Amino acid sequence: MYDVVGGTIDSPDAETMRRVLDGLAEADDEHPDVSLSHESGWCLSAYASGLLVWENAEDNTVHPGEMHEVGRDEILRLFGLLAAGDIGALDGLPWRR
Repeated sequence: MYDVVGGTIDSPDAETMRRVLDGLAEADDEHPDVSLSHESGWCLSAYASGLLVWENAEDNTVHPGEMHEVGRDEILRLFGLLAAGDIGALDGLPWRR
């Protein structure tokens, strides 16, 4: 997981993910998001505006998906799914591509 200033957190638990997401209050133009990556290459990036981006950094044939105005609790839930490796549940969501 990457916090808002680019710091790395290995294997974050739910409380750590919550704290990292809280760090979006300090987001700026240079550091606009926090993200969680899975060993499969899938990544969720969350922005203070409620934008959530779902992408696979290792597979350029898959277009990134977006959701807008996603609430904090839902972002935490989705981070939890990614941390657990539930790629299918995440990929099945209504992403705008």
